[in-house]
Amino acid sequence: MSEHDHSLEETMPEPVAEPAPEPEVDELTAARAERDAYLDALQRLKAEFDNYRKRVARDQGDLVARAGERLVRELIPVLDDLERALEAATEHEEAKLEEGVRLVHRSLADLLAREGLVEVETDGPFDPHTQEALLSQPSDQEEGTVVQVLQKGYRLGDRVLRPARVAVAAPPVTES
Repeated sequence: MSEHDHSLEETMPEPVAEPAPEPEVDELTAARAERDAYLDALQRLKAEFDNYRKRVARDQGDLVARAGERLVRELIPVLDDLERALEAATEHEEAKLEEGVRLVHRSLADLLAREGLVEVETDGPFDPHTQEALLSQPSDQEEGTVVQVLQKGYRLGDRVLRPARVAVAAPPVTES
């Protein structure tokens, strides 16, 4: 090699190493990986929630079925008493029929009371939350007072199952 060739080599730049990857590419890759991880976690959570919702619905259905079964089991003796009363009716034994019907009524009332059923109070002033006024009658009692119960009402706990249907006192009719 000549001196001239040697000087060219010295002036020639050294080959440049490949540039380092741009930081934007790394951040994008990291963001995509993080997105995929969140998406996977979200899909798993959604599947777990769907399974939970189905399990709760199934458990609630089982609970309702068991509650109904328990009530029906307790009503069977009342049905037996009613059958005995009907047998007494076919034998024309009115005293036994009346006794049987009273027995059935008492059994059923006791069973429902044990379940928390209570009769709506109807003494005193009309209560629109627990009573339904079907008519008003002229009366010497204070206006708005319940004067007659047409159909009993019932509450279960704090809920009114059926309002009492009542007649309410209206002012007495005065003739002029």
